[in-house]
Amino acid sequence: MIRGLYTATAGMITSERKHQLVTNNIANLNTVGFKASHAVARSFPEVLIGIINGGEGQAQGQPIGRLHTGVFAEESLNLHVQGDLRATGNPTDFAIRSNIQVPGVQFDASGKGVNAAGETVYQPQAFFAVRNGEGQVRYTRDGQFIVDDAGRLLTSEGYEVLGLNNEPIVFGADTAPGAVAVGPDGRFVSAVTGAPLLGADGQALGGLLVVRIDNPYMLIREGNGVFRLEEGADAVPVTAQDAVEVKQGYLERSNVDAAQSMVDLMAAVRAYEANQKVVQAYDRSLEKAVNEVGKV
Repeated sequence: MIRGLYTATAGMITSERKHQLVTNNIANLNTVGFKASHAVARSFPEVLIGIINGGEGQAQGQPIGRLHTGVFAEESLNLHVQGDLRATGNPTDFAIRSNIQVPGVQFDASGKGVNAAGETVYQPQAFFAVRNGEGQVRYTRDGQFIVDDAGRLLTSEGYEVLGLNNEPIVFGADTAPGAVAVGPDGRFVSAVTGAPLLGADGQALGGLLVVRIDNPYMLIREGNGVFRLEEGADAVPVTAQDAVEVKQGYLERSNVDAAQSMVDLMAAVRAYEANQKVVQAYDRSLEKAVNEVGKV
């Protein structure tokens, strides 16, 4: 009976975790470049039930069956699929439209597929490369950039946006944001002449550093719309063969599905309530065992 209490409690904790993740998704419904998170629930290891010290002629340790002892939310995974693009008209707003394919693999709506060897493959995704205040490279799909007084292209959180030379992008002092144009390949040109744009050092700016990450589930969310990459994973600049396009004057919306999130939210609440009723039922049974059966 006590084991049943533990199992129901584990279900309540898991439902609470799912509720928190879905609530966070809904709260970031309008956050630029936000990627939805989903809880991964797994059961505790099965317990083998057997007879110990059975009667005469009965085999010792004879198995009866297996018992599941509950469920737990082991981790949360980010859903790295393309979000809708919204036109802003701001010359320092950028969005990535990515549809990188892997030969011989058909990806589903969640960006997961199976190759010819039967191995699970995830659709590669493209990200802007930025650098935080500690000099560490991070990755983001939030292209809502600004230009500060020094001509540096920054994220809304103050991270430096990196160029093709892996150095921060710094515009010349006489370059107005409206005079900057960016092609589908992310390269900077003059909006007036179409010539390559020069930076503060008098050299060609090149373009935005857009990188390809083959397994986006190796990314760890840090907050402020940025991710860091686990050790051992690589981020390489996208090539002309990759189906990646940079759109100037656009921002990528959150990929949270509002309708599905509400369904998931209600499901988590209902599951929590069901497990709560199980706990209450066990509590009543224990009360009877102590206060009534114990008197007999």
